[in-house]
Amino acid sequence: MLNKSLIAFLFLCLMISCGKNADTSNPNPPPPTDTTTFKNPLLQSGPDPWVAQKDGYYYYTETQGNKISIWKTKKISDLKNASITTVWTPTAGTAYSDDVWAPEIHFVQNKWYIYFAADSAGQDETHRLYVLENSNADPTTGTWTFKGKINEPSNNWAIDADEFEYNGSMYLLWSGWENNLGGKQNIYIAKLSNPFTTEGSRVLISSPTYEWEKNGFPVNEGPEEITNASGNAYITFSASFCGTDKYCLGLLSLKSNGDPLNASDWIKSSSPVFTTNANGGAYGPGHNGFFLSPDGTQNWIIYHANNTSGEGCGDSRNPRIQKFTWNSDGSPNFGNPVAINTAIKKPSGE
Repeated sequence: MLNKSLIAFLFLCLMISCGKNADTSNPNPPPPTDTTTFKNPLLQSGPDPWVAQKDGYYYYTETQGNKISIWKTKKISDLKNASITTVWTPTAGTAYSDDVWAPEIHFVQNKWYIYFAADSAGQDETHRLYVLENSNADPTTGTWTFKGKINEPSNNWAIDADEFEYNGSMYLLWSGWENNLGGKQNIYIAKLSNPFTTEGSRVLISSPTYEWEKNGFPVNEGPEEITNASGNAYITFSASFCGTDKYCLGLLSLKSNGDPLNASDWIKSSSPVFTTNANGGAYGPGHNGFFLSPDGTQNWIIYHANNTSGEGCGDSRNPRIQKFTWNSDGSPNFGNPVAINTAIKKPSGE
């Protein structure tokens, strides 16, 4: 009798134990991982982001202040896992040893070039534009040669260089002062005879005139050219002081068959085209670049913004990307900055 009772008791315990194991083996199954989307920001820090693409890879760079590095990846939406290579560190005590700002990497005439601004001993008024060159197919390998300063005749304060080609000619855009005394920042352009030499004097094509360009300080900076499918050229630029939440993007449009060196051929939009989304944690969006999805079917913008109000011009600015479209008149339509931590469909082809 005792044996039967013991056997029954043990059997009951076994059933209870099995029941508990069954319940706890999968109490709340995790949702399936979504591999088709990503969320902004791509990195927690990354002022002045820039992307170039070649041979199936994206090459990303940003302002680091004391060096220039390149992130290499096939999936820009997965930038946080990209390999990082420091490609250049300035020599101490030179005219370009400090405040290395806004590097841009371009593939021009079968070589890579990095355009950047730097100053001497942190003296902002000495900021000028400089160029590096690399003939290797992969810009994260090979040797980067310092080509020196861009000797534009005015030799004034200059930052935020952007090289572009239009109708078979090369041009350089940048933000500069009218003279060495400072004052408002303007957008200038010059023709290039080669990737590191200007041809002729600079031409002023945009100056802060609207109130939305003067918040905190009258600023036009970070010019970036883009050409639509019909061959029409546009320039985005960052307006107002980056220390304010009203930092934003403006737009210049080149007249049909216009001359990039003729200031009157550039028409400025009367309103900004990309502004703060306070509810979405996108304050002061600006300093952008452009790229295509891996399959070439989509246009994307990369830009920086702050997550919260009042963070200003520091390292809290982080890189974000989103798809954009084109208006019926051919101009780019960026919409509004997508809220942080929102699922966004990855670029087509990733």
